[in-house]
Amino acid sequence: MSNIADAELEAWRPPRLASAAALFMGVAALLGAGVQPILFGAMSDAHRISAAQIGEAAMLELFVMGVAAAGAGALFKPHHMRLFGVAAALALAAANLATMHAAGAAILLIRGLAGLPSGVLLWITISLIGRQASPERWAGVFFTVLTVLQLTVAVIMAKLIAPRLGVEGGFGFLAAGAGLAALIALLVPHRYPPLAHEGGVEGLPPPRGWIALLATLIYTGAGVAVWVYMASLAHQSGLGPEVIAIAAPASLGVQILGAAAATLVAERITYVAAFVVSGLVCLGAYAVLAMEPSAAVFVACVAATGFVGMFVSPYLVPLAIEADPSRRAAMLSGGAQLLGSSLGPLAASFVVNDRDAHGALGMAATWIVVGVAIIVGLHATRLRRAPSPA
Repeated sequence: MSNIADAELEAWRPPRLASAAALFMGVAALLGAGVQPILFGAMSDAHRISAAQIGEAAMLELFVMGVAAAGAGALFKPHHMRLFGVAAALALAAANLATMHAAGAAILLIRGLAGLPSGVLLWITISLIGRQASPERWAGVFFTVLTVLQLTVAVIMAKLIAPRLGVEGGFGFLAAGAGLAALIALLVPHRYPPLAHEGGVEGLPPPRGWIALLATLIYTGAGVAVWVYMASLAHQSGLGPEVIAIAAPASLGVQILGAAAATLVAERITYVAAFVVSGLVCLGAYAVLAMEPSAAVFVACVAATGFVGMFVSPYLVPLAIEADPSRRAAMLSGGAQLLGSSLGPLAASFVVNDRDAHGALGMAATWIVVGVAIIVGLHATRLRRAPSPA
């Protein structure tokens, strides 16, 4: 059974248009995350949501999205993918429309519900990437397109839509994007081939797969924990809002370069080397940020972490595949990344206060070290278990 699945997976080459459509499902799922600060900030200015609820809404949506993506990967068979895509995209469009005139706790409820269809859309994309012979290259393409579109939509939202149409226009724009995704979902492959489950075993990953997912969650959570407290760290360094206005777009810009670089060198360096180098760069940047640097150095550190953070993201799938060759863990990788993105800021919230956000740097540095240690340990044990050459 395993040999049959291997052969079918190896021979699977969906048309380029169908593959592009499947990748766009994940883009549609995560597009709103790139403009959350703009839309939630405008809601706060309109007194429709409190400052605390901004963080709660963002965390809740990502958390539910991660649970939904992981749950879909564990429970659903990759059949009727077009139907899944159309239904999820329409549900996401409805959630965005419902948010247009919501306020207070209703926003938390609606954005939490929005995470469910978004997770299903992301599962469609991750399932495609995890079935490729070079998943890191496909993931690099996905993250490059996602970041470019997030930056484009953020600029359009900030410069054109929000000033003229307000929050209602912003969520209406996202609803239209989800509606477009529903049409594009009709081009997604109807079904994906089965994974090469070892011994025909179905269901959840083996222990090593779960360890790889834990490393994914920890490493991802570290970077997002520092990102959400970037403004607080800038203020502690005596820097004004104008520095944040430069640092955030600079980070998004270099993230595009990071994803593109990962795509170009996908098969030339190992995932272990990528994580070790990325971890060292992050640790160095966090150390400099803790010294309350000048504006130029602050922006450079934020940009550096943005670059390596996006550069290493495509390697999360090969990490899961090496730990679990059945690729069951790889199907849950997207969910683990989203859970890390929500739990990292939550953990950081316990070590910061209104006067000092440096605790987020220490917490993130610890998580980076632990995450890299787990990744290196998984790879080293695989090497020790490999048969010796004759």
